[in-house]
Amino acid sequence: MMLQSDQMSFFQQMLHLDYQLMLLLNRKLVHPVLDDLFLFLRESIFHIPLYVFIILYSFRVFGKKAIGWVVGAVALVAFCDLLSSHFIKAYFDRPRPCRDPFMAGQIRFLARYCGANGSFTSSHAVNHFAFATYVTFTFKGVSKWFILLFAWAFAIAYAQVYVGVHYPSDVLAGAFLGIVFGLVGAQITRQALSLQQYSI
Repeated sequence: MMLQSDQMSFFQQMLHLDYQLMLLLNRKLVHPVLDDLFLFLRESIFHIPLYVFIILYSFRVFGKKAIGWVVGAVALVAFCDLLSSHFIKAYFDRPRPCRDPFMAGQIRFLARYCGANGSFTSSHAVNHFAFATYVTFTFKGVSKWFILLFAWAFAIAYAQVYVGVHYPSDVLAGAFLGIVFGLVGAQITRQALSLQQYSI
């Protein structure tokens, strides 16, 4: 039996809201075209062309310093993925909605498989928001267009909820962590490589 809102603790209310938002995004706000689109957004092959372009562009702008920039980006994403996938997920041990006995029968599960590791936080969200933040702030003064990477990261994070492998709170927390670590990584890289001088 569902508890009334006045009988639930704050944590229970937040969990209830998370479940309701999950069902809204995963079952109500759907369309066959979006089914295919969001499944494709999760595939690594979709990300590769953009990331290759960004790496090549970094060499055009930063010259030899781009090697350090790339190393910084790889180190940042590797750190974020390690933290999310092996520490945060293990600590919270929250089952993914596609494995949660309470939710599995209520959601639309579209992905090819349901990961066996935890749901909180979404590593896709952490990694892509960290990279978007890193690129945006290291290229500050070079181009303002890279801020659109946040829309890219949002779409990829949203796809995790849409296909049924993460709850909304998983991707929101992941996005927050990604932005924080991305800002730290960008600041370290800008200072270490003296990137403040570059502009077009």
